[in-house]
Amino acid sequence: MVLYFYIYFPKSSHIFYKNIDQGGCLIDFLKSINNFIWGVPLPVLLFGCHIYFTFRLKGVQRHIGKAIQLSVTPNSDEEGDLSGFASLTATLAATIGTGNIVGISTAVALGGPGAIFWCWLTGLLGMATSYAECYLGILFRRKTSDGSFLGGPMYALEYGLNKKWLAILFSVFTLMASCGVGCSTQSRAVTETAKTLWNLPEIAVGMIVAIIVGFVIVGGVQSIGKICSRLVPAMGLFYILGCIVLLIMNSGYIGSALEIIVKSAFTSTRLPAAVAGGFIGSTIRSAARYGIARGLFTNESGLGSAAIAAAGAKTSHPSRQALISMSATFWDTVIMCAITGLVIVTNILKSPGSVEGYSFAELTTAAFDSLPLGNIFLGLSLIAFAVATLIGWSYFGEKAVEYIFGKSRINTYRLLYIIMIYLGSIMSLELVWEVTDLVNAFMALPNLICLLLLRKKILPYSD
Repeated sequence: MVLYFYIYFPKSSHIFYKNIDQGGCLIDFLKSINNFIWGVPLPVLLFGCHIYFTFRLKGVQRHIGKAIQLSVTPNSDEEGDLSGFASLTATLAATIGTGNIVGISTAVALGGPGAIFWCWLTGLLGMATSYAECYLGILFRRKTSDGSFLGGPMYALEYGLNKKWLAILFSVFTLMASCGVGCSTQSRAVTETAKTLWNLPEIAVGMIVAIIVGFVIVGGVQSIGKICSRLVPAMGLFYILGCIVLLIMNSGYIGSALEIIVKSAFTSTRLPAAVAGGFIGSTIRSAARYGIARGLFTNESGLGSAAIAAAGAKTSHPSRQALISMSATFWDTVIMCAITGLVIVTNILKSPGSVEGYSFAELTTAAFDSLPLGNIFLGLSLIAFAVATLIGWSYFGEKAVEYIFGKSRINTYRLLYIIMIYLGSIMSLELVWEVTDLVNAFMALPNLICLLLLRKKILPYSD
């Protein structure tokens, strides 16, 4: 998941700062491109697809209860590498990251409380696009000689549209994204959190994280599925419980928070809270822009990554696993991001001065500081989310490598991925995030082309 914001670190703390500083012109160039692409064109295209597939699939979101039920129902008699639940948690591992905490904070700071509404709506409608891409990922998956399954947008592009060159491009961009948003940004978040909370040396933390994640990904798909099945539910519940406690403490402001979130989604508004020397305020355009962008970034609906994990699931029909995989967007954005946003707004309404001195990315931190040891609680959540994303995205990158080069290069990729975890943990990532924003846009385009051209092959779910 890409965060549409930039973190600046002191020059003395990062050995790569000099190189990035020299690349300032490149960063400015990439910023201008990303501001254009993610300002209007891509959000409109993605949001348009969300609306289109919502209607075409007859409101598939209404089956979310069935999706949750199926996700915990064993389906061991069918062919596949992972259970439906393991496939779902692998997707959630990659999508539930620091963006659910820090990304929502910046959305509120830059787009106002109305951004939460647009983020939530993007997640709700995006469930249909997620269903569609996972359906195609399973429909065109291929069984290898060793009995494992390979699928995702690259296989739909090759076998559904006969566009192998486009499939290769998608795989290349997926590989690049795995080393950027899926790897470097997350490892940097871990080391920065560990340094802030416990003053631990970044180099040591980076090495430890690289070794831990390395042991998991070297174990292959079964190891990834096993760890994700245990880590994702635990970390999600851990964080949600903390948010619930805060909402109980701020219960008198929940009604007002909901009112201002909805109202400011359609009107210009301003909250009476100083943040980084300014005020949290927004226009309708900025609320929609940052809310939609954050929703798209955090749940990845339309990027095609979820379809890669869905293709390895044990399932009797594409619609079954597509429905299960669709619930990842529900948990990630409709639930997690909405709760985070509500915590932020209720805290600001209750204690406007509590956010003074905090940056745009730290509004969630300001809210958790009202809990005993809240900063440690949130820090541990951030670390868990980041590690889960590291594990989940390694799977996506591995499948992209396997499509392009075959299995012979997977071990090489795993080694490079582990090295990138370490390098990412000690470098400033402004340039990495700008490149990843661009790469994610390039991932989305071939996937959306595939979805729209093969739309007639995607069937609505029926019991």
